[in-house]
Amino acid sequence: MDTLYRNAALADGTGPEIVLDQSILVRGNRIAWIGHDDEAGAPTGSTRVIDVGGATVVPGMVDAHSHTVLPGGSHWMARIDDSTDELLAVAEHNGDIARRAGTRWFRDVGSPPRDGAALALRVRDAWEVRQDRPYVRAAGTWISKAGLLPSSIDAEAADADELVAAVHQQAADGADLIKLYLDGPDRDTSPWTATEVARAVAAADEHGLEVTAHATVLPGARAGVAGGVACIEHGTTLDADLTAEMARRGTYLVPTLGVVASWMTFSSTTTIDRFASVEGRATLTERKERAFHSVGLASAAGVTMAAGTDFGGGSLRANHLAWEVECLVAAGLEPWRALAAATWVGGELLGEPTAGRITVGGPADFFLVHGNPLEEPAALWRVWRVV
Repeated sequence: MDTLYRNAALADGTGPEIVLDQSILVRGNRIAWIGHDDEAGAPTGSTRVIDVGGATVVPGMVDAHSHTVLPGGSHWMARIDDSTDELLAVAEHNGDIARRAGTRWFRDVGSPPRDGAALALRVRDAWEVRQDRPYVRAAGTWISKAGLLPSSIDAEAADADELVAAVHQQAADGADLIKLYLDGPDRDTSPWTATEVARAVAAADEHGLEVTAHATVLPGARAGVAGGVACIEHGTTLDADLTAEMARRGTYLVPTLGVVASWMTFSSTTTIDRFASVEGRATLTERKERAFHSVGLASAAGVTMAAGTDFGGGSLRANHLAWEVECLVAAGLEPWRALAAATWVGGELLGEPTAGRITVGGPADFFLVHGNPLEEPAALWRVWRVV
């Protein structure tokens, strides 16, 4: 049966203006036609007509930094060693609440290994044919310098040769992208040099894969960009020189500002010193200001940014992508650019041309909210219907 959605406003993140009086015809699970209400014509007897007047159509969103099998919250790291069955149940919950909140894609950037491969790869394959769950494109496990992360959650490499071998293994496991961990014990030094990162990038390229890099401190981010990674994750302490170089190279940034924003709320909802103590709150306030400043520098330099929550691997939950959009606007992005970061820009980063877009012939992956997210990003919380 065809379904005609009439009297809609349309905000697709491709510009600052909302488009009014729109109709969208869905046939099966594809968009068959989009146009002005006056051009829709009389529906046939088999067409279901849904009046969506007062609501805004938004493309299904792309969470560009997610951890599908992990729950998030104030004890997020404590849950990473939970049993496989528990983590798979968490993934089901995450997929359900994210889909209901308008998120259609997860770019999973790391999950713990189970039975020799990253667990999110198993979830990706299971969800590929399910319309009630997001599509997943997943990295393998985090690849880090030996000794930096618990050995139960990552793939360790002691030197550049082992780093390259780990990349090849991740590709053999079926990863869609490679994730490097570029924070080290010394905040003034990257655990991998730019030359070593470049070797990992070249190894990934042999398999047609891109490399992304966790980098909350400047030296790691510098090594990642100079080494040719496709994206910097977090980028909490960028500077003007590096953001200019990122813009020149076309290196993406996924800032995950909602994480530090959520930590601020934990000061009154937990008794954890890191969040609730006077010293902890001061430290987190400084970190938040630094992260928002980095996004401002990136925006001014013209760096392309995609929106990601870091849910599971950080403190946010899987239905919090609207919070990240709000944070991007608070950091200085125009609302339409923040919406673009959560939709089609995330799709471009994934290499998925229809992700985060509403196009004739494309999948009918959109949702409806009350309000205009091009004026008020908080409208993305007010989900009425997911198509």
